[in-house]
Amino acid sequence: MRESAVERRFRPEIQGLRALACVLVVVYHVWLGRISGGVDAFFLISGFLVTGQLYRASVRGRIEYRPMWGRMIKRLFPAALTVLLLVIAASSVLLPQNRWFQTIKEVVASALYVENWQLAADSTDYFAQHNSASVVQHFWSLSIQGQFYLVWPLLVGLVLLIARRARRNVRPLLLAVLGVVFAVSLAYSVWLTSVDQPLAYFDSLTRVWEFALGGLLALALDMVPIPRPVRVVLGWTGVAGLVACGLVLQVGTVFPGYLALWPTLSAAMVILAGDTASKGGADRFLSSRPLEYLGDLSYALYLWHWPVLVLYLVSRDREEVGPRGGAVIIALAFVLAVLTHHLVERPLRSSEIGVRTRWGAYRFGVLTMAVVLAASGAWQWVSVSQAEDYSIAVNDPDHPGALARTEGFTYWGADDATLVPSFVGVSEDWAGIDPARCGTSPRNTDLEVCTSETSGHPTRRIVVTGDSHAGQFLGALLPVAEARNWEVTSILRGGCPFSTDSDAVPGDQSCIDWNSAVVEEILTTRPDAVMTIGTRDVRIGVEERVPGGYIAQWRKIDEEGIPVLAVRDNPRFSQSPSACVESRGATSPECSTPRYDLYAAEPPYEALPDLPSNVRFVDFSDYFCTAEVCPPVIGNVLVYLDDNHVSGTYMSTMSSIAEKAITAALGWADENAEEPPPGG
Repeated sequence: MRESAVERRFRPEIQGLRALACVLVVVYHVWLGRISGGVDAFFLISGFLVTGQLYRASVRGRIEYRPMWGRMIKRLFPAALTVLLLVIAASSVLLPQNRWFQTIKEVVASALYVENWQLAADSTDYFAQHNSASVVQHFWSLSIQGQFYLVWPLLVGLVLLIARRARRNVRPLLLAVLGVVFAVSLAYSVWLTSVDQPLAYFDSLTRVWEFALGGLLALALDMVPIPRPVRVVLGWTGVAGLVACGLVLQVGTVFPGYLALWPTLSAAMVILAGDTASKGGADRFLSSRPLEYLGDLSYALYLWHWPVLVLYLVSRDREEVGPRGGAVIIALAFVLAVLTHHLVERPLRSSEIGVRTRWGAYRFGVLTMAVVLAASGAWQWVSVSQAEDYSIAVNDPDHPGALARTEGFTYWGADDATLVPSFVGVSEDWAGIDPARCGTSPRNTDLEVCTSETSGHPTRRIVVTGDSHAGQFLGALLPVAEARNWEVTSILRGGCPFSTDSDAVPGDQSCIDWNSAVVEEILTTRPDAVMTIGTRDVRIGVEERVPGGYIAQWRKIDEEGIPVLAVRDNPRFSQSPSACVESRGATSPECSTPRYDLYAAEPPYEALPDLPSNVRFVDFSDYFCTAEVCPPVIGNVLVYLDDNHVSGTYMSTMSSIAEKAITAALGWADENAEEPPPGG
């Protein structure tokens, strides 16, 4: 589609608006550590431009899909895939190995334009929430735009087809359809933001209304004349609204929903203002040559600013940047954007690719995408190889793990033993029951129930329930269960402890309902014991406690005479101890935390007078901490996989310890069983 008179008329202001939105995104990210709302303005601009182009093409006769998508490939793919390829190279050198797997996964998702759905899945996957920000996390918005460029022309084409069959004018019908899309998507966005904001933030459907609003603006722009003085006010109001949005609102925690109307309506005001021909108009500022050039660079600048920021923080081992560091990041991102624009974007956009051959642009897109996917695959292969290099067997003399904390322990392994698990694999080192043995409960489909394999009829049946902190003890329990022929059933939900309240996320009714269903499941199946976490908030600055909701939940089980094994929680930290070890070394004092900052001398349950009679507490704190500190490495094993979860490898070294503690607490110690490994 050739540039129309309408596009030529608005091009300077649109370019300036792009530049302003991009500058706000970059400055807010780098210097303020906030989100500006500029991405929402990008979505509205895309909806405005693409809808206008499609409508004018439909008026001329038909929408030519193949060349249109070919031009989009030439415009979007070169810069994006160049950045991804260079990010792979830089990340493999600069990123800590414990972040490799997550980065590879997100690079692939970004190359396929589904990064927003990858982040949406992670936002509902409690385990994934502890991943550090990915170097390509910002591709979520580009993924939504890519999906929009694919689907939107089909929607407009369908409306055009209906209008022709009905012999109707296409504009009123398209206005009506976009109005419905806008209303339905906005309503869905408001609802989902209220019930699950992290998921709503990345869900494509919660953002469709922003594109639709831009489309409505494109169709109605010339229908209502606006006096020049009003347009001048609209222009500056829109600019001020865009600048202020990120300062006033915590965009990352409240968007999209109805609050995203702020930046989108602000951008709409700027477009409505158009060319005011006034010396005092915002368009005079937005159409200036520097901003117009910055608008040309905006795509590449957006692509580069986030990886530069993340890699800078990693290389400098910092959590945030100061004014000087921010200036360096922005300057470097700007230089890379200029190089990318002039050496990659412009040459390929004006090249003969896709001009002389019908499918040249598509072949080019597949080829460039294949290069990125191949590089990601090679990095994945290296990562998996390193992750599998080191594993430990039962009673590995070089890697005693928790056994090194047992009384009278004598180390007989090598002095230079390699730490396990490997840094590249530690973040994925979760313990659990084989997923093939998992399914929904026949009594409640909201419960995922996993059951370990036994040899014939089990001698005991134990249910492990609650959040991920309860689930991590499966690493210690499953080897015991295999040796004693116990049946272990896990019923877990991330971020939802076994309680009558929503202790991790206050007000989460779905967690409360899930817990009610778990109690019903337990009372129906009547296991020999229930294992769960008994305390919470083992962290600096917070006093460890036993929430009342925990006790109330245990009391429900007590009424049926089912024992509850309540495990004292493990520590939580402000950083990942394993990541600290990788960057600073296992003996660095910065990687250990004083025990008295985390654990009180007496567990909080010792002072509780009204505990149910069925509760038995187990305290493993001495296997996470010495008398003085809680170290990141014990017995040549990395204790933690992130900032608060114990690695599956370390948990496996606690199996004999857990066996003695559990059987003693439940009165099962005298039962016939295989002898536990020595040192327990």
